[in-house]
Amino acid sequence: MANGNDLDINVDITCSTQYPVVMAKRNLTIQLDEVIIRHAKVVAARRGLSLSALVAQQLIEISEADERYERARAVALDALAGATGAGAPAWRREELYDR
Repeated sequence: MANGNDLDINVDITCSTQYPVVMAKRNLTIQLDEVIIRHAKVVAARRGLSLSALVAQQLIEISEADERYERARAVALDALAGATGAGAPAWRREELYDR
């Protein structure tokens, strides 16, 4: 506080909802071999999903994995950029080879 009249107030407002956010969906047309389609329908049925839901689930997982990879890559590149080289070897090339 600078003086007795100033208030230092930190407010953290977190908004959370128990209701899923509904986004507009669009159709996607893909072409697959008949054998793949039949097998995918069986897999979807075993999981209690429609074929469309199975494909959507897989695409979401691929997208999320890619986002995790990109975040990890950015962190690693930042760490490399900030490296000081303190772990560099203390030897000289001439010491390694009898010259």
